[in-house]
Amino acid sequence: MGKGGEQGDEGSTERDAPMLPTYSWEEVQKHNLRTDQWLVIDRKIYNITQWSGRHPGGHRVIGHYAGEDATDAFLAFHQDLCFVKKFMKPLLIGELAPGEPSQDHGKSPQITEDFRALRKTAEDMKLFEANHMFFLLLLAHIIIMESIGWFTIFYFGTGWISTILTAFILAISQAQAGWLQHDYGHLSVYKKSTWNHFVHKFVIGHLKGASANWWNHRHFQHHAKPNIFQKDPDVNMLHVFVLGEWQPVEAREAYPVFQCPGLQRPLRILLATWAAQDFQPQYGKKKLKYLPYNHQHQYFFLIGPPLLIPMYFQFQIIMTMIVRKDWVDLAWAISYYTRFFITYIPFYGVLGSLCFLNFIRFLESHWFVWVTQMNHIPMNIDREKYQDWLSSQLSATCNVEQSFFNDWFSGHLNFQIEHHLFPTMPRHNYHKVAPLVKSLCAKHGILYQEKPLMRALLDIVGSLKKSGDLWLDAYLHK
Repeated sequence: MGKGGEQGDEGSTERDAPMLPTYSWEEVQKHNLRTDQWLVIDRKIYNITQWSGRHPGGHRVIGHYAGEDATDAFLAFHQDLCFVKKFMKPLLIGELAPGEPSQDHGKSPQITEDFRALRKTAEDMKLFEANHMFFLLLLAHIIIMESIGWFTIFYFGTGWISTILTAFILAISQAQAGWLQHDYGHLSVYKKSTWNHFVHKFVIGHLKGASANWWNHRHFQHHAKPNIFQKDPDVNMLHVFVLGEWQPVEAREAYPVFQCPGLQRPLRILLATWAAQDFQPQYGKKKLKYLPYNHQHQYFFLIGPPLLIPMYFQFQIIMTMIVRKDWVDLAWAISYYTRFFITYIPFYGVLGSLCFLNFIRFLESHWFVWVTQMNHIPMNIDREKYQDWLSSQLSATCNVEQSFFNDWFSGHLNFQIEHHLFPTMPRHNYHKVAPLVKSLCAKHGILYQEKPLMRALLDIVGSLKKSGDLWLDAYLHK
C-alpha cells in the first residue's frame, strides 16, 4: 500500500475526529467486563468487545486493559504501529471529552510524559535496532551444544558419566533456547513481525518442543499486568504457594463456577485455571489450608524448581495445543520429539530415552525457575492498583547486577526492569538504556532495585517465608 494512501486516511481520520462522540472516564470505566470492553489509546476510545477474540496476543491480555488507558502498553508491545492501526480504525467509537485528563484512575501525567520522552530518546539512539550477528551466535552456540551432546554419547557410550554429562549439556542448550525464543517472541530481533514469528516457532517448537501461541498468550499477560492477581498467570499458583502480603491474609470470592461431575476437586481446579486463569484464591482469614504455607519456603525446593517444566508445563503445553486445535504449533513440537527420539532411541531405547528427556527437563526446570522468579516473587504482588506503566513495571520487577556470566546465565533477564519497560528492545541494548531509566526513577522517587545474583536468588526463599508467616498469623488469629 502506498504511503500517500496511508497519509490520506490519517488526514481524513483527523478531520473526522471532532465529530466523534465524547465520553468521560466514568463512562469508559464501566465497560470493563468480558462482554463489554472499551479501552483508550491516545485519548481515542475503542470498543474491543467483539474483536478481542481475534487479537493475536490473546483476548485476555487486551481485556486486562478494559476501561483503562492502554497507550503505553500498546506502544510497548507493538513493533509496526502503522500496520496495527489499520485494525483499530473499525473499532474506534469516540474519544475522551475535552475536559477529561489523558490518564485514568489518577495516574501521574508527569511520569507518563517523562517516560514517553525517554522512549523517544531510546528510539533516537536506535536502541530498538537489533544486532543480527548477536542472535545468530546465540543460535549457533545452542546448535553446537546439541551436537556436542550427541557426540559425547556416540563416542563415549551410554555409561553414567557420559549420560549425566550429556544431560547437563542438553539442559544448558534447552535453557539458552528458552532465552532465545523469548527474544523472537517479543519481536525484538527482526523488523518484520512475520520473520520473528517464524523463527520463534522454530526455536520454541523445533528446538524445545513447546508452543509459541501458548507462550504468547501466557507471557504477554504477565508483561501487561505483572504480579497482579487475576491478570498475571505467573502468580496463579494453584493453591501451592501464597504470594505477596495481600493474598496470604485477605479473602475474596472470585472463583468461576465449573460443573464437572465426576472429577475430583484438584482436577477441577486445574481445568478451571486453564479455562479462566483469572480467579483469586482465598487464604488466611477464610482459613484455607491446601498446604502448610508457613513451610512453603522449604517445600518450594521439592515441588517448584524440580517439577515446573517436566510435570506442569510439559503436560499443560501439550494439552493446550490439542484442546485449542493449534495444529501448526503441535507439528513444530512433534518435530522436536521426533528428532530427539530418533537421535537417542538407538542408544537408550524408548523407555530410556523418555527418562533421559525428563531428566534434561528436570535440570532445565531448576535453571528456569530460579532465573525467572528472582526478579518477581520478592517484589510487590497485589491486586490491581491502576498505576502508570513505569510505576507498575518497577513495582513488580528488579534487576540483577551485570556481568558476562549473569547476562548469559539469565538471557539478559538480569535487566528485567528494562525488559519490562521496553519488551521489543533487543536484549543487547538493555545496558545502554538502563542509566536513562535509573535517572528517570530517581527524578520521580521510584525505587530502582538492583541486586547481586545470590542475593536475588535468596530473596525468593525469604519472600516465600514472609508470605507463609503472614498466612499462618491470619489463619490462627482471625
